[in-house]
Amino acid sequence: MAGPLDPLPITFRQLQYIVAVADLGGFRRAAEACHVAQPSLSSQVAQAEQALGVVVFERHTNPIRVAPAARPLVERARELLTAAHDLIDQARVAADPLSGTLRIGVIPTVCPYLLPEVAPLLSERFPRLRLLWTEEKTRAIVSALEQGGLDAAIVAAGEEVEHLAAVHLGVDPFVLAGAPGHPLLADPQPAAAAELEGARVLLLEDGHCFRDQALALCEAAGATETEFRATSLSTLVQMVRAQSGVTVLPSLALPVENRRAQLGVRPFGPGGPSRTLLLVWRKGAPLGDALTEVARVLASGLAPLDRPAVP
Repeated sequence: MAGPLDPLPITFRQLQYIVAVADLGGFRRAAEACHVAQPSLSSQVAQAEQALGVVVFERHTNPIRVAPAARPLVERARELLTAAHDLIDQARVAADPLSGTLRIGVIPTVCPYLLPEVAPLLSERFPRLRLLWTEEKTRAIVSALEQGGLDAAIVAAGEEVEHLAAVHLGVDPFVLAGAPGHPLLADPQPAAAAELEGARVLLLEDGHCFRDQALALCEAAGATETEFRATSLSTLVQMVRAQSGVTVLPSLALPVENRRAQLGVRPFGPGGPSRTLLLVWRKGAPLGDALTEVARVLASGLAPLDRPAVP
């Protein structure tokens, strides 16, 4: 068995090529993504296969597939590349934890409502820090975090993110929202979930964590979902108004989605449904202290809506 100081027969760049081919299903697409000529990438992958003594790819298929025996190798390559990026981050943190680039994912039911408020604050507070934002649904964000494609993410608390390190940003209460004149909005008093019994509500499409939260609320109350499913909160608001319907929205979205006061809105009473927003990252990643500082600024963007700031 080789020792830790013995020369390695493969390089990290070759591992990057292997992972790119595995993810993209072809050498041409992988070469384009890695900004290298295809013959060079193909040659490097072949050299790595020879050095490892394993044929990684079934080249006769379209798209190209990872050979079954090589699948654990590809996953291990992902882990090594993530560890290498963590090593680079660790060196940067040692020099200046709040400089360089941070890649942060944001779920779609938060991104357009929070980022316009906090992006200028972050630039002012951390002038040497470059933030790259990615809007994705929770499942894609968690996958990118685990594989090292993202450094952190703004998500709603739930089972999918329980294994990640997290800082609490705030609580986002839900509200009933619908076309003006909808019976559920007539009472000026705060709503109770039980009032949704028998109602038909419009919700987001599958894949949004907010859909899962709103659907759980509606099913527990005895409401039913209409056939229409919206791709975004903006679409949901327009369809609610067009169909004289009712839905559940996060308070965070109201300043944007109800800026023309086209909806009737009724808050729930104390202890009503809500979601908890978090900044999350991989446990053990070297950026924890820096991300905690970023979280303080993110929480301040939620504070005007009476959400608790990071202590």
